[in-house]
Amino acid sequence: MMGARLQLAASMAAFGTIGLFVRWIPLPSGMIAMLRGIFGALFLLGVMHLRRQRPDRGAIRRNLPVLAASGICIGFNWILLFEAYRHTTVATATLCYYMQPVMVLLLSPLVLKEKLTLRKAICVLVAVLGMIPVSGVMSAGMSANMTGIVLGLGAAVLYTCVVLLNKHLRQISAFDMTFVQLMAAGLVLVPYNLLQPPTAAAMTVPAWVMLAVVCFVHTGLCYALYFGAMAKLPAQTTALMGYIDPVVAIVLSALLLHERLDLWTALGAVMILGAMLFSEGNPIEKKGKQI
Repeated sequence: MMGARLQLAASMAAFGTIGLFVRWIPLPSGMIAMLRGIFGALFLLGVMHLRRQRPDRGAIRRNLPVLAASGICIGFNWILLFEAYRHTTVATATLCYYMQPVMVLLLSPLVLKEKLTLRKAICVLVAVLGMIPVSGVMSAGMSANMTGIVLGLGAAVLYTCVVLLNKHLRQISAFDMTFVQLMAAGLVLVPYNLLQPPTAAAMTVPAWVMLAVVCFVHTGLCYALYFGAMAKLPAQTTALMGYIDPVVAIVLSALLLHERLDLWTALGAVMILGAMLFSEGNPIEKKGKQI
Protein backbone atom coordinates (compact mmCIF):
# COMPACT_ATOMS: atom_id res chain seq x y z
CA MET A 1 0.00 0.00 0.00
CA MET A 2 2.87 2.38 0.78
CA GLY A 3 4.27 1.84 -2.71
CA ALA A 4 0.98 3.01 -4.18
CA ARG A 5 1.08 6.16 -2.02
CA LEU A 6 4.61 7.01 -3.19
CA GLN A 7 3.58 6.31 -6.78
CA LEU A 8 0.63 8.67 -6.47
CA ALA A 9 2.71 11.36 -4.77
CA ALA A 10 5.35 11.23 -7.52
CA SER A 11 2.78 11.56 -10.29
CA MET A 12 1.03 14.48 -8.56
CA ALA A 13 4.36 16.27 -8.02
CA ALA A 14 5.17 15.85 -11.71
CA PHE A 15 1.73 17.17 -12.67
CA GLY A 16 2.57 20.27 -10.66
CA THR A 17 5.46 21.06 -13.02
CA ILE A 18 3.45 20.96 -16.25
CA GLY A 19 2.72 24.70 -16.19
CA LEU A 20 6.43 25.47 -16.44
CA PHE A 21 6.57 23.55 -19.73
CA VAL A 22 3.27 24.68 -21.23
CA ARG A 23 4.30 28.34 -20.92
CA TRP A 24 6.95 27.76 -23.60
CA ILE A 25 4.64 26.03 -26.10
CA PRO A 26 3.06 28.59 -28.51
CA LEU A 27 -0.04 26.52 -29.26
CA PRO A 28 -3.68 26.99 -28.16
CA SER A 29 -4.48 25.17 -24.94
CA GLY A 30 -7.03 22.96 -26.65
CA MET A 31 -4.44 21.80 -29.18
CA ILE A 32 -1.92 21.02 -26.44
CA ALA A 33 -4.56 19.03 -24.56
CA MET A 34 -5.47 17.03 -27.67
CA LEU A 35 -1.83 16.20 -28.39
CA ARG A 36 -1.34 15.22 -24.73
CA GLY A 37 -4.05 12.62 -25.01
CA ILE A 38 -3.16 11.13 -28.40
CA PHE A 39 0.64 11.11 -28.10
CA GLY A 40 0.52 10.15 -24.44
CA ALA A 41 -1.51 7.09 -25.42
CA LEU A 42 0.87 6.23 -28.26
CA PHE A 43 3.81 6.57 -25.86
CA LEU A 44 2.24 4.01 -23.54
CA LEU A 45 1.68 1.68 -26.47
CA GLY A 46 5.39 1.97 -27.32
CA VAL A 47 6.40 1.22 -23.73
CA MET A 48 4.22 -1.87 -23.76
CA HIS A 49 5.86 -3.00 -27.02
CA LEU A 50 9.34 -2.57 -25.53
CA ARG A 51 8.26 -4.62 -22.54
CA ARG A 52 6.90 -7.23 -24.93
CA GLN A 53 3.42 -6.73 -23.60
CA ARG A 54 0.34 -6.64 -25.74
CA PRO A 55 -2.87 -4.86 -24.83
CA ASP A 56 -5.24 -7.28 -23.15
CA ARG A 57 -8.12 -7.02 -25.57
CA GLY A 58 -10.33 -9.12 -23.35
CA ALA A 59 -9.81 -6.85 -20.34
CA ILE A 60 -10.29 -3.74 -22.48
CA ARG A 61 -13.46 -5.16 -23.98
CA ARG A 62 -14.89 -6.04 -20.55
CA ASN A 63 -14.14 -2.57 -19.17
CA LEU A 64 -14.68 -0.61 -22.40
CA PRO A 65 -17.85 1.28 -21.31
CA VAL A 66 -16.17 2.54 -18.14
CA LEU A 67 -12.88 3.26 -19.94
CA ALA A 68 -14.59 5.21 -22.69
CA ALA A 69 -16.74 7.18 -20.25
CA SER A 70 -13.80 8.11 -18.01
CA GLY A 71 -11.63 9.01 -21.03
CA ILE A 72 -14.31 11.29 -22.44
CA CYS A 73 -14.68 12.89 -19.00
CA ILE A 74 -10.93 13.58 -18.97
CA GLY A 75 -11.12 15.25 -22.37
CA PHE A 76 -14.05 17.48 -21.52
CA ASN A 77 -12.51 18.17 -18.12
CA TRP A 78 -9.48 19.62 -19.93
CA ILE A 79 -11.73 21.71 -22.17
CA LEU A 80 -13.77 23.16 -19.30
CA LEU A 81 -10.69 23.90 -17.21
CA PHE A 82 -8.88 25.69 -20.04
CA GLU A 83 -12.04 27.66 -20.83
CA ALA A 84 -12.39 28.57 -17.14
CA TYR A 85 -8.93 30.15 -17.29
CA ARG A 86 -10.14 32.31 -20.19
CA HIS A 87 -13.29 33.52 -18.44
CA THR A 88 -11.94 34.17 -14.96
CA THR A 89 -8.70 34.49 -13.02
CA VAL A 90 -6.38 31.51 -12.67
CA ALA A 91 -6.78 31.78 -8.89
CA THR A 92 -10.56 31.49 -9.01
CA ALA A 93 -10.51 28.73 -11.65
CA THR A 94 -8.01 26.78 -9.54
CA LEU A 95 -10.09 27.18 -6.40
CA CYS A 96 -13.21 25.96 -8.20
CA TYR A 97 -11.37 23.03 -9.81
CA TYR A 98 -9.98 21.85 -6.48
CA MET A 99 -13.46 21.38 -5.15
CA GLN A 100 -13.11 17.98 -6.87
CA PRO A 101 -11.55 16.20 -3.87
CA VAL A 102 -14.40 17.44 -1.69
CA MET A 103 -16.90 16.06 -4.20
CA VAL A 104 -15.13 12.69 -4.15
CA LEU A 105 -15.08 12.72 -0.37
CA LEU A 106 -18.81 13.38 -0.16
CA LEU A 107 -19.80 10.89 -2.86
CA SER A 108 -17.48 7.98 -1.98
CA PRO A 109 -19.62 6.75 0.96
CA LEU A 110 -22.67 6.66 -1.33
CA VAL A 111 -21.10 5.45 -4.58
CA LEU A 112 -18.17 3.36 -3.35
CA LYS A 113 -19.40 2.45 0.15
CA GLU A 114 -16.18 3.77 1.68
CA LYS A 115 -16.30 4.83 5.30
CA LEU A 116 -16.03 8.58 5.86
CA THR A 117 -14.00 9.03 9.01
CA LEU A 118 -13.99 12.16 11.14
CA ARG A 119 -10.20 12.32 10.80
CA LYS A 120 -10.31 12.47 7.00
CA ALA A 121 -13.26 14.86 6.98
CA ILE A 122 -11.41 17.35 9.20
CA CYS A 123 -8.18 17.01 7.21
CA VAL A 124 -9.88 17.61 3.87
CA LEU A 125 -11.67 20.63 5.35
CA VAL A 126 -8.31 22.05 6.45
CA ALA A 127 -6.84 21.34 2.99
CA VAL A 128 -9.73 23.10 1.27
CA LEU A 129 -9.33 26.11 3.56
CA GLY A 130 -5.63 26.08 2.71
CA MET A 131 -6.46 26.30 -0.99
CA ILE A 132 -8.04 29.73 -0.40
CA PRO A 133 -4.78 31.58 0.34
CA VAL A 134 -2.80 29.36 -2.05
CA SER A 135 -5.11 30.21 -4.95
CA GLY A 136 -4.56 33.93 -4.40
CA VAL A 137 -8.23 34.76 -3.85
CA MET A 138 -7.48 36.57 -0.59
CA SER A 139 -5.19 39.05 -2.31
CA ALA A 140 -6.85 39.19 -5.74
CA GLY A 141 -10.43 39.36 -4.55
CA MET A 142 -13.44 37.34 -5.70
CA SER A 143 -14.26 39.40 -8.77
CA ALA A 144 -14.50 36.48 -11.16
CA ASN A 145 -16.95 36.14 -13.98
CA MET A 146 -19.74 33.69 -13.15
CA THR A 147 -19.15 31.85 -16.42
CA GLY A 148 -15.60 31.03 -15.36
CA ILE A 149 -16.79 29.83 -11.96
CA VAL A 150 -19.37 27.51 -13.54
CA LEU A 151 -16.77 26.15 -15.98
CA GLY A 152 -14.27 25.52 -13.19
CA LEU A 153 -16.86 23.69 -11.10
CA GLY A 154 -17.92 21.75 -14.20
CA ALA A 155 -14.31 20.60 -14.67
CA ALA A 156 -14.27 19.49 -11.03
CA VAL A 157 -17.47 17.52 -11.52
CA LEU A 158 -16.06 15.75 -14.57
CA TYR A 159 -12.86 14.76 -12.82
CA THR A 160 -14.87 13.53 -9.87
CA CYS A 161 -16.59 11.25 -12.38
CA VAL A 162 -13.18 9.99 -13.54
CA VAL A 163 -12.11 9.10 -10.00
CA LEU A 164 -15.35 7.32 -9.19
CA LEU A 165 -15.59 5.54 -12.55
CA ASN A 166 -12.05 4.17 -12.26
CA LYS A 167 -12.93 2.47 -8.99
CA HIS A 168 -15.30 0.25 -10.98
CA LEU A 169 -12.62 -1.09 -13.33
CA ARG A 170 -11.87 -4.79 -12.86
CA GLN A 171 -8.86 -6.93 -13.78
CA ILE A 172 -7.14 -4.52 -16.15
CA SER A 173 -3.55 -3.31 -16.06
CA ALA A 174 -2.63 0.32 -15.50
CA PHE A 175 -1.09 0.49 -18.99
CA ASP A 176 -4.18 -0.88 -20.75
CA MET A 177 -6.47 1.33 -18.71
CA THR A 178 -4.48 4.52 -19.24
CA PHE A 179 -3.88 3.88 -22.94
CA VAL A 180 -7.60 3.65 -23.71
CA GLN A 181 -8.52 6.60 -21.49
CA LEU A 182 -5.89 8.94 -22.92
CA MET A 183 -6.73 7.98 -26.48
CA ALA A 184 -10.42 8.64 -25.80
CA ALA A 185 -9.53 11.98 -24.19
CA GLY A 186 -7.41 13.02 -27.17
CA LEU A 187 -9.95 11.95 -29.79
CA VAL A 188 -12.83 13.73 -28.07
CA LEU A 189 -10.82 16.97 -28.33
CA VAL A 190 -10.42 16.67 -32.12
CA PRO A 191 -13.85 18.13 -32.97
CA TYR A 192 -13.35 20.82 -30.32
CA ASN A 193 -10.14 21.97 -32.03
CA LEU A 194 -11.72 21.78 -35.49
CA LEU A 195 -14.36 24.27 -34.33
CA GLN A 196 -11.76 26.78 -33.15
CA PRO A 197 -10.55 29.58 -35.45
CA PRO A 198 -7.17 28.79 -37.08
CA THR A 199 -4.12 30.26 -35.38
CA ALA A 200 -0.55 30.60 -36.58
CA ALA A 201 2.13 29.41 -34.19
CA ALA A 202 5.89 29.27 -34.80
CA MET A 203 7.21 26.17 -33.05
CA THR A 204 10.93 26.33 -32.22
CA VAL A 205 13.14 23.37 -31.32
CA PRO A 206 12.85 24.10 -27.55
CA ALA A 207 9.07 24.34 -27.93
CA TRP A 208 8.95 20.92 -29.60
CA VAL A 209 11.06 19.51 -26.74
CA MET A 210 8.68 21.00 -24.19
CA LEU A 211 5.69 19.57 -26.05
CA ALA A 212 7.33 16.13 -26.12
CA VAL A 213 7.89 16.24 -22.36
CA VAL A 214 4.27 17.24 -21.77
CA CYS A 215 2.96 14.47 -24.02
CA PHE A 216 5.27 11.64 -23.06
CA VAL A 217 6.32 12.32 -19.46
CA HIS A 218 3.56 14.41 -17.91
CA THR A 219 0.85 12.47 -19.73
CA GLY A 220 1.97 8.99 -20.78
CA LEU A 221 4.19 8.10 -17.84
CA CYS A 222 2.52 10.09 -15.09
CA TYR A 223 -1.01 9.02 -15.93
CA ALA A 224 0.08 5.37 -15.82
CA LEU A 225 1.48 5.94 -12.32
CA TYR A 226 -1.54 7.99 -11.26
CA PHE A 227 -4.30 5.64 -12.40
CA GLY A 228 -2.32 2.58 -11.32
CA ALA A 229 -2.08 3.96 -7.78
CA MET A 230 -5.73 5.06 -7.74
CA ALA A 231 -6.84 1.46 -8.29
CA LYS A 232 -5.11 0.44 -5.03
CA LEU A 233 -6.04 3.37 -2.77
CA PRO A 234 -9.29 4.60 -1.23
CA ALA A 235 -10.88 7.47 -3.13
CA GLN A 236 -10.57 9.70 -0.05
CA THR A 237 -6.78 9.16 0.09
CA THR A 238 -6.50 9.93 -3.61
CA ALA A 239 -8.54 13.10 -3.14
CA LEU A 240 -6.36 14.42 -0.34
CA MET A 241 -3.01 13.67 -2.00
CA GLY A 242 -4.23 15.49 -5.11
CA TYR A 243 -3.34 18.74 -3.35
CA ILE A 244 0.37 18.01 -3.95
CA ASP A 245 -0.15 19.18 -7.54
CA PRO A 246 -1.09 22.84 -6.84
CA VAL A 247 1.45 23.21 -4.03
CA VAL A 248 4.32 22.06 -6.26
CA ALA A 249 3.10 24.29 -9.09
CA ILE A 250 2.97 27.39 -6.89
CA VAL A 251 6.33 26.77 -5.21
CA LEU A 252 8.14 26.13 -8.51
CA SER A 253 6.55 29.12 -10.18
CA ALA A 254 7.83 31.30 -7.34
CA LEU A 255 11.34 29.81 -7.47
CA LEU A 256 11.81 29.47 -11.24
CA LEU A 257 9.45 32.07 -12.70
CA HIS A 258 9.84 34.57 -9.85
CA GLU A 259 6.11 34.79 -9.33
CA ARG A 260 4.96 36.19 -6.03
CA LEU A 261 4.96 33.79 -3.05
CA ASP A 262 3.62 35.77 -0.10
CA LEU A 263 2.93 34.79 3.51
CA TRP A 264 -0.68 33.81 2.76
CA THR A 265 0.43 31.41 0.03
CA ALA A 266 3.06 29.84 2.29
CA LEU A 267 0.46 29.43 5.06
CA GLY A 268 -1.93 27.73 2.67
CA ALA A 269 0.77 25.33 1.49
CA VAL A 270 1.56 24.38 5.09
CA MET A 271 -2.13 23.77 5.79
CA ILE A 272 -2.51 21.54 2.74
CA LEU A 273 0.62 19.45 3.29
CA GLY A 274 0.01 19.27 7.02
CA ALA A 275 -3.52 18.01 6.51
CA MET A 276 -2.32 15.37 4.05
CA LEU A 277 0.45 14.11 6.32
CA PHE A 278 -1.82 14.03 9.39
CA SER A 279 -4.48 12.10 7.53
CA GLU A 280 -2.09 9.50 6.09
CA GLY A 281 0.38 9.17 8.93
CA ASN A 282 0.13 6.48 11.62
CA PRO A 283 -3.36 5.22 10.81
CA ILE A 284 -5.16 3.58 13.72
CA GLU A 285 -6.48 0.10 13.05
CA LYS A 286 -9.76 -0.93 14.59
CA LYS A 287 -11.65 -4.12 13.78
CA GLY A 288 -9.59 -4.58 10.62
CA LYS A 289 -10.52 -1.19 9.18
CA GLN A 290 -8.42 1.93 8.84
CA ILE A 291 -9.73 4.94 10.74
